[in-house]
Amino acid sequence: MSTYQEALRFLYGLRRHGIKLGLQKPRELLRRLQEPQEGLKVLHVAGTNGKGSTCHMLFSMLRAQGLRAGLFTSPHLVSFTERIRVDGQEISPREVAELALQVKEASQGLAITFFEAAVAMAFLYFRQKGAQWAVLEVGMGGRLDATNTVERPEVCIISTVGMDHREFLGSSLQEIAFEKAGILKPGVPAVVGPQEPQALEVILRRAREVDSPLSLWGRDFGAALQRQGPEGLTLHYRGREELRDVFLPLLGAHQVRNAAQALRAGELLGLGQEAMREGLRRVQIPGRLELLRRHPEVRLDGAHNPQAAQALAEALKVLLQRKRGLILVLGLMKDKDAQGILRPLLPLAREVLLTASADERALRPQALRALAEALGHRGARVAPTVKEAVGTALELAAEDDLVLITGSFYVAGQAREALLGEPSALRGLKE
Repeated sequence: MSTYQEALRFLYGLRRHGIKLGLQKPRELLRRLQEPQEGLKVLHVAGTNGKGSTCHMLFSMLRAQGLRAGLFTSPHLVSFTERIRVDGQEISPREVAELALQVKEASQGLAITFFEAAVAMAFLYFRQKGAQWAVLEVGMGGRLDATNTVERPEVCIISTVGMDHREFLGSSLQEIAFEKAGILKPGVPAVVGPQEPQALEVILRRAREVDSPLSLWGRDFGAALQRQGPEGLTLHYRGREELRDVFLPLLGAHQVRNAAQALRAGELLGLGQEAMREGLRRVQIPGRLELLRRHPEVRLDGAHNPQAAQALAEALKVLLQRKRGLILVLGLMKDKDAQGILRPLLPLAREVLLTASADERALRPQALRALAEALGHRGARVAPTVKEAVGTALELAAEDDLVLITGSFYVAGQAREALLGEPSALRGLKE
């Protein structure tokens, strides 16, 4: 496998195996690769909402402390290389090709999944680059997720648990929380973000079973928004110590909770206050109300479940105080709670363009419009592709409008390609 394109064909070809949660195959794959995860000091992050942001914050704090750290997140917006990085550098296309070949050769007869291959490549890359620390974002659930092959992380974090991936994780909040709580390990401290009572009960029970000491939101740590502006927000953190005037270059009050989780984990790791402050001040997170243009203002957000959509709506209300109106571009996947996502966002929009990403799992725009009409919203426009939707939105937008593109990271990534000309990770490949 000599080229990046060949590596991507191999990786995306693994989608034929579907999503199969379980640890037997990834453990065997890592054994064949000489256990590249061993020796890493791992921060393991699960949850439904906020886990990706928390990962980026932790990664930035470790770097500010002067530690050589790796980061593994998913999904990517445009390029597979976004998923794996050490310090400030994404894995290169050449390195993707080299590591994909190692994984392909080691996986003969295993029928591994796309995600299992990506996790193994991340561990190989971290070892290759001499990373001492690694921040791992759970892909789905936790208990049977390939990232849970790490036997003893330094700290576990469980952000807010919500109703998502029900076809794989369970139909109730308790069942989903059980899967998320599966990352807890004997004696390993864990940070638990804000939870519904049903989810918290399950997490507490699992923590007692494995003797995992918990830091709970509202009991052991918390944070409050001090002020918010167009460039970010300032928060007041209360944990082992108090930290006032902590700046975060992100928008949305929900990021306060994510920052608090990262700060509490930092305290448990013994990071210095200045490193934690500086890490948050420097953090950059693609696809979270990310600003792409200013006139008109164009932002991307990957909100893809009702909780995330509600948090996004609250952030939009702040942004719209200085805007003429909102032009909403939205596309969803078939397995999402479409009406739960539409409900908080539609009333804020002056114009709505419904579209679909170039993925077979995307919900067709016409079906999305029918769901919007069932909620009482008439007049939504339909665009067959994200590129066309973005183009129409820019034609409709005045200089002082806000254009928001959201609904999935797939939509956000294709919008980035349309706006910035960045090549799609799948260009030239057969799905």
